[in-house]
Amino acid sequence: MRGADTRETEFAEFMVGRWPWLVRLAYALTGDWGHAEDLAQTAFTKALISWPRLRRADDPDAYLRRILLNANRSRFRKQRVPETGAAPQEQAVTVPDGTDELDQRSVLVAALMELPPRQRAVVALRYWDGLTETQTAAILGCSAGTVRSQASRALAKLRMSPHLHDGSTSR
Repeated sequence: MRGADTRETEFAEFMVGRWPWLVRLAYALTGDWGHAEDLAQTAFTKALISWPRLRRADDPDAYLRRILLNANRSRFRKQRVPETGAAPQEQAVTVPDGTDELDQRSVLVAALMELPPRQRAVVALRYWDGLTETQTAAILGCSAGTVRSQASRALAKLRMSPHLHDGSTSR
């Protein structure tokens, strides 16, 4: 019984220390705080199941990121085909005046949601989470060159996103 208590305590400490970070990363992937918390909970549930292996990993955060990305991919696949067969509703996004950080973040997330899932994952890991190209490639299971090309394409799309422009034509 003592071993189970120790395991639960270790995992609880691991989870509490990483919860805010993982929810923020999930938010960068989903664009919705509710979905982000659900995704983080799913990732931690899977991490608990794999805890003996995870706690011995060289980089448990990378392992946890991988679990989160896989859970997000599964979520995205399930959402891809609407159950009703109807086209998804377009959501109106209000362009902020640029003074409110929360509005700016919402606009950025709206622009991120326009990216394909792979490009969104690259942007979230590279620029939101601050990983190197090599670290991002390892987590996504691709080459550093793929990360560079996906990041380049994503940034080009973000530069053209109407969500990130205030209506002026100057850059």
